Amino acid sequence: MNASTSMAIAAVRPSSLLLLACARTPRFFPKYPSFFPKCPHHPLPKCPRRPISAIAGARPFSTASEHVSGSNPSLRDLYIHGLPVEPLEFHPVKEERQELESTPDLGVKEREETETERDAWALLRKTVVSYCGCPVGTVAAADDGIEALNYDQVFIRDFVPSALAFLMRGESEIVKNFLLHTLQLQSWEKTVDCYSPGQGLMPASFKVRTVPLDENNEAFEETLDPDFGESAIGRVAPVDSGLWWIILLRAYGKITGDYALQERVDVQTGIKLILNLCLSDGFDMFPTLLVTDGSCMIDRRMGIHGHPLEIQALFYSALRCSREMITVNDGSKNLVRAINNRLSALSFHIREYYWVDMKKINEIYRYKTEEYSHDAINKFNIYPEQIPSWLVDWIPEKGGYMIGNLQPAHMDFRFFSLGNLWAIVSSLTTPRQAEGILNLIEEKWDDLIANMPLKICYPALEYEEWRIITGCDPKNTPWSYHNGGSWPTLLWQFTLACIKMGRPELARKAVAVAEKRLAEDKWPEYYDTKTGRFIGKQARLYQTWTIAGFLTSKMLLENPELASMLTCEEDLELLEGCACSLSKSARTKCSRSAAKSQVLI
Repeated sequence: MNASTSMAIAAVRPSSLLLLACARTPRFFPKYPSFFPKCPHHPLPKCPRRPISAIAGARPFSTASEHVSGSNPSLRDLYIHGLPVEPLEFHPVKEERQELESTPDLGVKEREETETERDAWALLRKTVVSYCGCPVGTVAAADDGIEALNYDQVFIRDFVPSALAFLMRGESEIVKNFLLHTLQLQSWEKTVDCYSPGQGLMPASFKVRTVPLDENNEAFEETLDPDFGESAIGRVAPVDSGLWWIILLRAYGKITGDYALQERVDVQTGIKLILNLCLSDGFDMFPTLLVTDGSCMIDRRMGIHGHPLEIQALFYSALRCSREMITVNDGSKNLVRAINNRLSALSFHIREYYWVDMKKINEIYRYKTEEYSHDAINKFNIYPEQIPSWLVDWIPEKGGYMIGNLQPAHMDFRFFSLGNLWAIVSSLTTPRQAEGILNLIEEKWDDLIANMPLKICYPALEYEEWRIITGCDPKNTPWSYHNGGSWPTLLWQFTLACIKMGRPELARKAVAVAEKRLAEDKWPEYYDTKTGRFIGKQARLYQTWTIAGFLTSKMLLENPELASMLTCEEDLELLEGCACSLSKSARTKCSRSAAKSQVLI
């Protein structure tokens, strides 16, 4: 390693050097030496170094960083663990659209795009971020009329609809680069107040920066600067980032046919690290993931701490996707067994305890409390007085939904759109429950869609409830932002769920509602008021996932056969398997045999 390379590594984050696997310091990560055997056969490709005259003004989304002089002793010991995989190659960005030779014929129907779609594609391409000459993602928003804050970064969750739009158009290079570069970021040191989170944590976002190589500022090098939550509001780690990464990795393979990417040793290791983090043992008695507030799309305090439905649906989906992609061998068979056991327990738990309809609410209304036995019906000691007055009149005769959260003595009866829609997409729900969710959305169209799809949650927290639960958050006022705001990006998940259930007419109706306003309103991030009439008071314009969500929805409706590549079908074997059947103890009875619900049929 030469002196200039050492200097770049010392400059906080060694991102411009493409690591074939993950750079690790042994004293930070002593538990996983076998994942990264030394292999010195592959040299590290370097990002081209360019004089300042060659890059000044060329990248509106790059941010110059101050030069860090000297060397960092903790980084001086970094060494690269090579892996027997092909190094990532750089390809210059070209203006015209390119298709990988390995991309199969998707049978995408050719048609003349509307003016709105053409403008949307032009806007989406303007948000593309390049790193060392290759596209690696899209910024969150390109609103020049307001301070960027962190909207000029590439967010993992935000990029998913952009990635799907590019993939369905045959442009897979940007998605492949994104997957590999974010995988590289997974291994970096991440610390808040001298404490480091789990090794498999994926960043919430990253930004391309230009770093001077010397004090004369004559040459610069591009670096990737990730945010693992150290800079986020509330300093919350993004639990959903790794789950979305796995889901997108599967979608990339399904659509392009390039399964070699997911078979790479470094990619397999990345999947395992995420799963090890999610499947680690803890104190929880439930198969659901326990998270704090703000750890997903709703990244501010909104009372979703505990076991929010959105995280559980993404977790279930990521487990299903991982099971398809993991190379099964002696080293992974225990992990595959753990995945199957968790899937089985999680599907039962969500279907049985999160589902509510008129019949279930009436059952809760008649619950006995303080039951102490293995045969208790009210297992979570839910008090009937928790049933909110709005729900009694709101729940339709036909239809139902998954509640937002479940904890001891607490049920969050709010309807959260993303969690319910992704439960349909991943087959976390039964077919009957999935149909019930779409029936409810159709029945309550004026509440959940109205003037702009789709309410992120319903209803909004108001008055004393808003003050206590949000902490008087001025951004999450009633019917705004995360507190009952309308988010057009949810359109693509709604479209995917509708196509899967054979109800594309519902999606077309919602897309038509959005298409009337989005372009004229300059593609806002979200809308306010109970019916979504106003552009959000703090909404960014030209929000990338609003644009991409619209385009993805249009492409899915035009080519509904592509939806099957992004969804999971019901796995009946999961319902037959039961981890607790391994126990010979007569003390504990299986919950499934004791359950009176018919949701498993």
